[in-house]
Amino acid sequence: MVKRAAARGYRVKAFLIDDHELFRAGLRLVLEDHLEFTETFDAGSLDEGLEMLAREGPADLIVTDLNMPGSSGPESVRALIEAFPEARVVVISASEAASDILACISCGVDGYIPKSMSAPDMVAALRQVLSGSVYVPRAAGRRAAPEESRPHKPALPGIEHLTDRQKEVLDELLTGKSSKEIARVLNVAEGTVKIHLAAIYRALGVRSRAEAIARLVSR
Repeated sequence: MVKRAAARGYRVKAFLIDDHELFRAGLRLVLEDHLEFTETFDAGSLDEGLEMLAREGPADLIVTDLNMPGSSGPESVRALIEAFPEARVVVISASEAASDILACISCGVDGYIPKSMSAPDMVAALRQVLSGSVYVPRAAGRRAAPEESRPHKPALPGIEHLTDRQKEVLDELLTGKSSKEIARVLNVAEGTVKIHLAAIYRALGVRSRAEAIARLVSR
């Protein structure tokens, strides 16, 4: 959706997930005033962001912090990409460590933007992402990659297309475990489990845990 919107010169829905309220407010102005997004939504934690996406989606752009309440870093970023394959996902983080940048790029993000960047540079980086390229800061020792070279975001038309991690979450779900228990077993954040569950529900065409279990049991 956002690729088509960008090509036509307009934006639609952007979702901001960051635990710093002042930063969210500033970025919201950037998206609305400089990048012409007509709808922007923001949340202060990963759990709030997932609820917001479920309520207000679909998303055209998701901007998320790397380290915040409910997140397990790159694992959560990967889960967001898998759960919302139609959106462009950009990490904006205080970390400028090459290891963090490359881990996120390996997950398939469309951009990694350090919070230390100036507002004009941040706008330019987001424009690059929205034009179809991947933005990678110089700290990673790489230039932005073209659209064709970035990791493919998998569509999830059915259960056979679930990722290995999503299948692990599904296996634990079928044993009756709660999200918190699944997170403990798989050694990930509970928010990450919830993202995977959102992708599983999408793949199965259901809206809840109970519906998912019923669908699988009846297969």
